[in-house]
Amino acid sequence: MALIHWSRSGDMFSEFSKVQRDVNRLFGELDGWFGSRSGGVASGTVYPPVNTYSDGESFIVRAELPGIDPQSLNIEVAGDTLTIGGERKAPELPEGASYHRRERDFGEFRRSLKLPERVESQKVVAAYQDGVLEVRLPQAEESKARRIAVEAA
Repeated sequence: MALIHWSRSGDMFSEFSKVQRDVNRLFGELDGWFGSRSGGVASGTVYPPVNTYSDGESFIVRAELPGIDPQSLNIEVAGDTLTIGGERKAPELPEGASYHRRERDFGEFRRSLKLPERVESQKVVAAYQDGVLEVRLPQAEESKARRIAVEAA
């Protein structure tokens, strides 16, 4: 790593960003050396990455799962927890081929998300398209916000 010389005219924040990138790269390389990525899919990271939001009626969870057979997915709702599990299988290499670089992990994964409110578990639906899993979880009636009318006295 290079020594950093700060001057009054230099941008200290961009220098900090460079240092942070160097440290992240170093830890990424160490991660490979110590084998913590050799387990399941993206071990040591949160997988699959998800976005969650509410449209007022349902909670929607979108998970990025490229290369997954949708039939191998296991989606469960228990109480206020959604669990997504499955397996990404490694593609077979041609006879005599070997990896020069391997960044995509393969194997089993399981991710649980605590939902902010109760849901109607019998009405949950899931769809998989273009490598994205979308799970729609309708909010339980008692969890939905409702307007209270104020009576004049």
